Amino acid sequence: MSNTVKVAVTGAGGQIGYSLVFRIASGELFGPDTKVVLSLLEIPQAVKALEGLAMELQDCAFETLAGIEINSDAQAGFDGVNWAILVGAKPRGPGMERKDLISENGPIFTGQGKALQRGAADMRCVVVGNPCNTNALIAAKNAGDVPFNRFSAMTMLDENRARYQLAAKAGVDISQVRNMTIWGNHSATQYPDFFNATIGGKKATDVITDHEWLQGEFITTVQKRGAAIISARGKSSAASAANAALDHVKNFTRPTEDGNWFSAAVPSDGSYGVEEGLIFSFPLRTKEDGSYEIVQGLAHNDFAQEKLAKTQEELKQEREVVKDLL
Repeated sequence: MSNTVKVAVTGAGGQIGYSLVFRIASGELFGPDTKVVLSLLEIPQAVKALEGLAMELQDCAFETLAGIEINSDAQAGFDGVNWAILVGAKPRGPGMERKDLISENGPIFTGQGKALQRGAADMRCVVVGNPCNTNALIAAKNAGDVPFNRFSAMTMLDENRARYQLAAKAGVDISQVRNMTIWGNHSATQYPDFFNATIGGKKATDVITDHEWLQGEFITTVQKRGAAIISARGKSSAASAANAALDHVKNFTRPTEDGNWFSAAVPSDGSYGVEEGLIFSFPLRTKEDGSYEIVQGLAHNDFAQEKLAKTQEELKQEREVVKDLL
């Protein structure tokens, strides 16, 4: 084994964490030549469940798993980590407004942001726990001198959902759908950009001529997919969210193929008129040196501009709710 990566997963005892950690430990994420140390974090009352999870991981006998740490303290759990996957967050309860959820989760990510200063020099963090864009902003703003661009929020689940919808509508294999960008917030205001997506190398709007479906049902299906899964399954997305988290990290750790890009929420640099500093989902490309860049030059018509403005405004409102934590 040539190197070792330490990965922290918060909320590791939950459904997403359970779907995630075995795939990380197996070598799927960083490859067969990289050892993984897993740092599993949970609230104190859930630590016992982590002990059982650790036993299962040991019983898998993964050759890439170098060690398991169990913590309820973020300071200890983030010590020396290379990747922090922040899954743990309070779920939205019955009758709870989004602003209430933001206020409830804000202090969690304040503390975790401060603890992330104990990470390795190359530490990177992805926030999965919702509302992930604003939670990532809180963590980043409390992380001291950790570079702002080390923080991101996951919109890969939305991209995967959108790619499937386009492939199903077009009657093609999902591998034919590329450059399906999610813009903005991981919420019901997100904008799945079918105009700049391609299917089999052609513009999606040329392959799918039902533009009423694209501008209506397609967008709302992607925006409300999480709620639809809860309604059908009785539980929120778990395996698909874990799969998207893996895709997210892979996208940031491997150079992007020429002509392609992926979606993730990162600090805005002012591109596309998005206020600098907002954690906003953009089309991204990872370069050979491991850094990323926002893909430039994509066109937006009036329809798209309206969608981008709406999701940006929501993120500004969320930031206002947590301004005392930034």
